[in-house]
Amino acid sequence: MKTKRFWIPAIAALFMMAFVGGCKDDNVGVVGVCPLVLSTNPTNGATNIPLEKIITVTFNEPMNPATITPSAISLQGVPSGGRGFVDVSGTVAYDGATNTMSFTPTTRLVAKTTYTGTIATSVKDKTGNALQVAYAWSFNTGITVSPTVSVTDPLNNATGVVLNKVLTATFSVPMDPLTITTSTFTVKQGATSVAGTVAYTGSTALFKPTAALTANTIYTATITTGAKNNSNISLASDYVWKFTTGVVVAPSVTSTDPANLATGVPLNKVTSVIFSEAMDPTSITASTFTLKTGATFISGTISYSGTTAMFTPASNLLSGTLYTATLNTGAKNLAGVALANDYVWSFTAGTITAPLVTSTDPANGAINVPVNKVINVNFNQAMDPSTITGSTFTLKNGATSIAGAVTYSGVMASFTPTASLVSGTTYTATITTGAKNVAGTALANNFAWTFTVGAATAPTVTLTDPSNLGTNVALNKIISATFSQAMDPLTITSSTFTLKAGTSPVAGAINYSGTTATFTPTVFLVSGTTYTATITVGARNVAGTSLANDFVWTFATGSITAPTVISTDPADLVTGVSLDKVISASFSQAMDPLTITSSTFNLKIGASTVLGTVNYAGTTATFTPTSNLLSGTIYTATITTGAKNAAGVALVNNYVWSFSTKASLGPQGVDLKSVARFGIIAGVGVSNNAGFSEIRNMDVGISPGVRSSITGFPPAIIVNGAIFASDDIAPPGVPAMLTQAKQDLVDAYLFAEGATSPAPATVSGDQGGKTLAPGIYKSTSTLLIQSGDLTLDAQGDANAVWIFQIASAFTTVGGAGGNVILSGGAQAKNVYWQTGSSATIGDNTAFKGNILALTSITMNSGAKAVGRMLARNGSVVMTNANIIDKP
Repeated sequence: MKTKRFWIPAIAALFMMAFVGGCKDDNVGVVGVCPLVLSTNPTNGATNIPLEKIITVTFNEPMNPATITPSAISLQGVPSGGRGFVDVSGTVAYDGATNTMSFTPTTRLVAKTTYTGTIATSVKDKTGNALQVAYAWSFNTGITVSPTVSVTDPLNNATGVVLNKVLTATFSVPMDPLTITTSTFTVKQGATSVAGTVAYTGSTALFKPTAALTANTIYTATITTGAKNNSNISLASDYVWKFTTGVVVAPSVTSTDPANLATGVPLNKVTSVIFSEAMDPTSITASTFTLKTGATFISGTISYSGTTAMFTPASNLLSGTLYTATLNTGAKNLAGVALANDYVWSFTAGTITAPLVTSTDPANGAINVPVNKVINVNFNQAMDPSTITGSTFTLKNGATSIAGAVTYSGVMASFTPTASLVSGTTYTATITTGAKNVAGTALANNFAWTFTVGAATAPTVTLTDPSNLGTNVALNKIISATFSQAMDPLTITSSTFTLKAGTSPVAGAINYSGTTATFTPTVFLVSGTTYTATITVGARNVAGTSLANDFVWTFATGSITAPTVISTDPADLVTGVSLDKVISASFSQAMDPLTITSSTFNLKIGASTVLGTVNYAGTTATFTPTSNLLSGTIYTATITTGAKNAAGVALVNNYVWSFSTKASLGPQGVDLKSVARFGIIAGVGVSNNAGFSEIRNMDVGISPGVRSSITGFPPAIIVNGAIFASDDIAPPGVPAMLTQAKQDLVDAYLFAEGATSPAPATVSGDQGGKTLAPGIYKSTSTLLIQSGDLTLDAQGDANAVWIFQIASAFTTVGGAGGNVILSGGAQAKNVYWQTGSSATIGDNTAFKGNILALTSITMNSGAKAVGRMLARNGSVVMTNANIIDKP
């Protein structure tokens, strides 16, 4: 792309003409329309710009896309030393939604180079107004930093490395996967290369040797300069490390099943062996794991899992026979090391014992057996399920066979008759010698037993709800009848269980469970009405015997009265309510639980609804807040007219009451006012020395310092926030906004410094390992958190406040302590660290709270904060990979 050079004097003259002459419009009806460059990214004077940067320019109004062309922007670089110009070519795009044009360079920018961008006057807005003067700005790219290897596995000079080791190397930055190959990641034994495969994931390269390494051997691994990061920058030099493999230890057999010389082994036994370590499954085969009786091999299948090998014989072992199992030295571990010697053991299979029947249900000679009885028989050992069938387990009435289904589980066989047995009848059950155990041994003889089914007895209704002649029955009542014995569910229907109001049938649903039948009316019953319920003789028990007579009973419903709330807890206008309070309301009568919900029972702070769960039991509704209530807060509870009693009658009016919680623990909070929007604000400088630091959901500001005093952004980034400096000209009003924020910081600092209620507690030295309740803590010199973590316990009060008044320096020391831990519902936004000089947050410290420092604040490597770093006069320094989250 050809570009024109615009010299600064000419540009200045053009700007003066624009300000004197103003914008001109030839379009009727368009007054004062003048396209201007509102902002650029990078900004004018920005430093350390990434080499892959896409340049953007934002205008103050919608532009004509047809004028946003490659000729509308030029980008020229002046390399370090200041000689010569380099024109940068690229592609141009325009986003109408944000009035932003973008320029994507065809190739990466050059490190340590000053670039000047120029927007030509050929760009126009949608009404044809051109940019009055060319807009020029400049920025500098950063210094190229080569990637490094930060950690390896094995470590350099490691010993005793396992022979199946996969080598890894983790880089300081993401790498170009195409440069991580067997050419750039090598492993050697002396001068001999080790064959293997190379992979790359995350920021880690992996080398997997094709075969196990050699024991007690030194290996050298190398990452060459051919490995490059995503910016095409190579390692500064080859990275080399060494390690030594361990000594070979042969695997061994730790246990067998059966054990050596075991006797009475079941004939269906699976022989297994457990090794001292994981083995190569391909070496556990029929040639390395054998079973013999004498010189005869037993056929079977071999399997291996975890550290266990198993031999499953193709058929049952022979009773009373000696077997010899062998694991030979062909069995090897994952490193290819074999057993030192063949491992041999022997065992003897048990002698054949015929199975026996140990019990039956019903027992032999049992009487009064239910007509729906399932007949069960238990054996003394496991049986072959395929031999427990309708041929070997039979039931007869005299010579007549009874149809049924036979099942087997564990050591129990069951016979379930297809139809109910006949009352007063004697039955004979038989297990024949066709039933065999898992070794194929049959019962010695047929086993038979008899039992008699009980005589027919007519069922009766023993209990009803409502009871006969009951009054004031609820309108949503479910009517039930309990029988003297189990009934046939198919006979409990809307034909045999009815409900009437006079002669008018009531619609409803019938259910039967256990010995109870229920009638659920389709709609609520009518108030002040007498109902008649009937169970007819069509209802029969499981033996098919009917009720002797229809069973009839009556009851009367109650009259309609609107429910009321008779009491609440807390009562109306009560103060000092505990923060874990469950709010309840008691009604004058039973309510419909389906109408007591979060829609009809709510709790609010002003117009904001409090989250919680609603329950109802007896005549009381409860509201359990999801989290503790806030201290010093007025709450309003409401039961709406959507709440109804069991008859469907609602409250006449909403019932409303209020109460207030106990006062907050600790002092009054510090009002940060407008400075609360900042995660960092400083007087003279803001820097990020190294790493990808983040400030989340807050802004970064400097005043009276200027934008050039903010460095290290990027690699530091701001998520959902922006940077503001006292010399910003856009957007309008930034300097005044920063001046006000700094004044609000001074006011907050002085308030925290002068707070006296409750009376400050004097502290000094190291606060590590302590737990502090809400309050004011005053130090007349420096303050440390070093020999352990400092815990701030809110004791369940989310509004609890801590103010630390520190006369001099404040330091947390990373490592084994130095963190600030919040417990009992404490919130970082309510913790204030007023520091009379400077504050330092130690390496890898997890910090909580707002630091209000007179001078400066430093966050050491890896330190993370939920809070704000607010420095009145000095700088805020982020050292490496720091994070600041909004409290």
